[in-house]
Amino acid sequence: MSAESRKVVIAALVGNSLIAATKFAAAALTGSSAMFAEGIHSTVDTGNQGLLLLGMRRSRRPPDPEFPFGHGKEIYFWSFVVAMLIFGLGAVLSVYEGIQGLLHPEPLRNPYVNYVVLAIAFCFEAGAWFLAWRAFNRTRGARGYFRAVREAKDPTVFAVLFEDSAAMMGLVLAFAGVALAQVTGEWRFDAAASIGIGLVLAFTAAWLARESMGLLIGESARGEVVEGIRGIVADSVHVAAVNEVLTLHMGPGYVLATISVSFRHGLGSAELERSVEEMTRAIRERYPVVKRVFMEAEPRPV
Repeated sequence: MSAESRKVVIAALVGNSLIAATKFAAAALTGSSAMFAEGIHSTVDTGNQGLLLLGMRRSRRPPDPEFPFGHGKEIYFWSFVVAMLIFGLGAVLSVYEGIQGLLHPEPLRNPYVNYVVLAIAFCFEAGAWFLAWRAFNRTRGARGYFRAVREAKDPTVFAVLFEDSAAMMGLVLAFAGVALAQVTGEWRFDAAASIGIGLVLAFTAAWLARESMGLLIGESARGEVVEGIRGIVADSVHVAAVNEVLTLHMGPGYVLATISVSFRHGLGSAELERSVEEMTRAIRERYPVVKRVFMEAEPRPV
């Protein structure tokens, strides 16, 4: 787990905790449903970042007899929990608050307080979003944005990026709802903004859950890593054919590789052992993320 990932999560945690308190104070002063929904949003985000930090810490625990390949997958579990919290607490409560506002609209008090708080919150969120975006850009390389998200193996960065993007969209919706309510005198615009914020959170939760689920179940390494491993093994003079290369991410920086190889006839045990050792060393040198390599000698499939 990179130090930059931890820095991104901590920055988001500190920013969201301060923003949440400010939003709830503004909601109490003005009676804005949209601002209350934003307070829920920031509170959920704060808890989420705390869970991600917990997952990062627990995933670093060393292997033990019960978990011989380590605890790296814990970060995937906690990322999935984060997605459930965004939906269960953030989205549902925001939509509920909006529906109550539609059924029982009340005029806003001191609406200009909302504008000041939203502007300050937007600046904080933009700063946290920039840190997450910069970290994400460094990991994606030359890949497109959507492909980089699909292939990302460290969920902490894209989880914070998703949350901060949703937060900025929510702030825009809240600003629009308060402004329309004040200009038109139709206070239901404020409640409608709360429902919009809930829908944004629901979409974010669904996307994050989808990405985390694949990692939790067990995704393979990126295609270029798998093909690179296949190439290293195939280039060995002692290998007649590479039958299969199976990889599994045990954590963001831990790949397990299992390779089925058909060796050339006539190899002695010492020569075979030396060949496997050379291929394993070459794989680890080119791809440091591959921590464990298992090779199985099998006949070439007919």
